[in-house]
Amino acid sequence: MNKLHISLAGAVLLGLLLLLSLYTVRQTEQVIITQFGRPIGEPITEPGLHFKLPFVQEVNRIDKRYLAWDGPMVEMSTKDKTYIQVDTFARWRITDPMQYFLRLRDERSAQSRLEDILGSETRTAVARHELIEVVRTEKQRKPLQDENAAATLTGVGALGVLRPIQFGRAELEKSIFESAAPKLAEFGIELLDIRIKRLNYNPQVLERIYQRMISERLQIAQRFRSEGEGEAARISGKKDRDINEIESTAYKRVQEIRGESDAKATEIYARAYTQKPQAADFYRFTKSMETYRKIIGSEATVVLSTNSDLFSLLKRIEPKNH
Repeated sequence: MNKLHISLAGAVLLGLLLLLSLYTVRQTEQVIITQFGRPIGEPITEPGLHFKLPFVQEVNRIDKRYLAWDGPMVEMSTKDKTYIQVDTFARWRITDPMQYFLRLRDERSAQSRLEDILGSETRTAVARHELIEVVRTEKQRKPLQDENAAATLTGVGALGVLRPIQFGRAELEKSIFESAAPKLAEFGIELLDIRIKRLNYNPQVLERIYQRMISERLQIAQRFRSEGEGEAARISGKKDRDINEIESTAYKRVQEIRGESDAKATEIYARAYTQKPQAADFYRFTKSMETYRKIIGSEATVVLSTNSDLFSLLKRIEPKNH
């Protein structure tokens, strides 16, 4: 009976030792064996079942997949002293697990070191470029413009037109990658890519940008108003000129018609009153009466010479018999 118990205990102990000696390496990881905290042998990168010494050796698993780094939103200054908030992200992987383990030990430390290096290189790159080069994607890209406004703004200068750039954000990201990759390689990390995810303007900067946009649009509106007022003045001037021309032509025609009418009337009068002597006398008498009616009123005082033609008619008026 005791032999049976001893055999069972030995089997259990052997199984426990075997269990503590075996470990599995997955396809997505690599393993470094440490003995009393110090690495033993080369990193194990092949997946499968492996052995280690129980109790004295420990399995340290290191991820072999592409890993993500998402940096915090950080405020930084551009070359033209404009403060912006930059949000970046990167992809990386562990290519030298031994170096990585010796320098960083775990992914938490790696994320911290990535933030230090990538954040520092991002600040340096942004500080070397102006705001427009950080915002614009690449120098070959043409910004969209309002064609009507562009046609209206001919001769206004650089209003509504962005100046050309030399780099662009794509080149900025490339420079960050080229500067940070060698520094991360010292830790057994391969930097795969880094991108600027988002750019935010500082509230004070945003207000200045809005004011600039408003000012530009006001200049465009003023340009439209000026052209409209000029066109209105031109139309009004043409209208006045046409009216004056029409009135002048009409007045000239009226005077011509009146002259022709007066000439025709004079001709008729002359023809009518020159046929007989009595008709001529009657004409003179009629005209004299019209003249009296015009110059002599109810309260008029007229001083005439006795030799006056008007007085000659008055002398022949016979007084009424009472």
